[in-house]
Amino acid sequence: MKTILRVFSYLKRYPKLGSLQLLCAIVGTLLAIVFPNVARLILDVAVPEQRADLLVKYTVLAGVAYFGRDLLNSLRIMLNNTFEQKVIFDIRSDLYHKLQRLPLRWFDNRPTGDIMTRVAEDVTAMERVLIDGIEQGGVAVLQIIAVGFVMFWINPTLAWWALVPVPLLFIGALIYTRTRDRYRTVRKATSEMNALLHDNISGIRQIKAYTMEKKEHQRFNVASDKVRKATLRTMFAWAIYNPTMSFVGGIGFILVMGFGGKLALDGDMTPGEITAFLLYLTLFYEPVSRLHQLNQMLQSGRAAGERVFEILDSEEEPGLELGQELPDPVKGHVEYRGVSFSYGEDLSTINKVNLIAEPGQTIALVGPTGAGKTTLINLLTRFYEYDEGQILVDGVEVNSIKKRSLRKAIGYVTQESFLFNGTVRENLLIANREATDEQMWKSLRVANAFDFVKQLSQGLDTQVGERGVKLSVGEKQRVSVARSLLRNPPILLLDEATASVDTETERLIQEALERLMQNRTSFVIAHRLSTVRGADRIYVLKDGAVIESGNHQELLSQSGLYTDLCRTSFLDEGDESL
Repeated sequence: MKTILRVFSYLKRYPKLGSLQLLCAIVGTLLAIVFPNVARLILDVAVPEQRADLLVKYTVLAGVAYFGRDLLNSLRIMLNNTFEQKVIFDIRSDLYHKLQRLPLRWFDNRPTGDIMTRVAEDVTAMERVLIDGIEQGGVAVLQIIAVGFVMFWINPTLAWWALVPVPLLFIGALIYTRTRDRYRTVRKATSEMNALLHDNISGIRQIKAYTMEKKEHQRFNVASDKVRKATLRTMFAWAIYNPTMSFVGGIGFILVMGFGGKLALDGDMTPGEITAFLLYLTLFYEPVSRLHQLNQMLQSGRAAGERVFEILDSEEEPGLELGQELPDPVKGHVEYRGVSFSYGEDLSTINKVNLIAEPGQTIALVGPTGAGKTTLINLLTRFYEYDEGQILVDGVEVNSIKKRSLRKAIGYVTQESFLFNGTVRENLLIANREATDEQMWKSLRVANAFDFVKQLSQGLDTQVGERGVKLSVGEKQRVSVARSLLRNPPILLLDEATASVDTETERLIQEALERLMQNRTSFVIAHRLSTVRGADRIYVLKDGAVIESGNHQELLSQSGLYTDLCRTSFLDEGDESL
């Protein structure tokens, strides 16, 4: 019930559409109950009195009533579809807005395919079922009341016999509502299947490279089979429920035919009244049957709605709206004071880290895999909130700064640069919507990307494909560097920005990064000794803690972990001297 009431908050945004639908439904229902009474008049008046004029009159009246009913029904359906699409748009818009405001920790625990299923499928399932349920259910209840009133007007005794099965129908509907858990299982199984499908499509190159087609097909079949079994469980329940309710409704017809026939034999009812009553009985049980079908749809819609509202009720990341702006201009002084952070495991990811970066300095972060280097710079952007300590930018703690203001001051170039499925131009404009073509070409030139972009079939307007698949790794990386240049951030974060490329491409990227780093406070997670050696200060991390710090020569003199890294990891990359 809570889910249905929450959907009402969206329906209330369009009172005119809702009112017009209701008006069409009321008038259409009233027109529908005209025909049985016309049949009574024909059988009891026109035929016995041999009145052809009345026969024509009543027939035309029935035709007009049917035409008016169907015309209003057509209008109601169009209004309903308009209403439906507006509500779908609103819910999806709110859902997407909410997704953008959720912390990264929330996404870490949820498959992308599951989120997509909720936005694309669950919203539609919830909205269509509930709007159709409310609209059609309202029409059905209105028809039951109107027809029931007429039945009691014709013959109260016979009407009471017609109502005998109603309590049984009501009890059956209550029992069927308990199948909602089955619909939840269907939605969950569908999400799991879609999540697997999304992963396999994203990783299709790896599947082919490692000849995993057969194994992944088997995995998909297992997930798909869960959907099949869950769906069959709900359908089997419906297969029992629907015929049972139909049989119970049929009992009402049998009772009316039997006792109605007795009344006709006794002369208490005319043939026209009997005929009209049976026609009204059809109109009475038809919406009852429709309500049973809506009950099935409602259980599915409630299950989908719970999944949608679970996202809308999730706690947003802090600092989106509240907080102060960074001082202008941003100098780029960054300080970590006893910062600790954990993803929730027993062991801390970051443990009591102290670090200082003066404006314009280059800070290198080195250490073995899993030491916490990337996590450390993610805390600066507030992608994650640290548990203890302080991080300050120009003397202001980042937790007191609006995230939009903080992130505008930071440029981020990662090892795997993400490009959106659009043009080179659109990917560059992400950094600066006001950038001119001249500014974009200038940033591409500084990023050593000018030549290859110029040679693309449509230059800046060339489509790069999903995740930039039409460009090489090095080309994507250089476009990413150009994007950061357009943003012109005072603080720059480089996370293994030259990894996974060949030597020549790395040289081009490194040259671009050196230009990008000029006059900026830069944090570099490096795997090349040449980059580390030129840093103003190097921090060596192990198990989330800083165990050494200093410049290149100072750290070499300590003969610690940094020296070991220089003699192993860095030398493996081709540096032959320390």
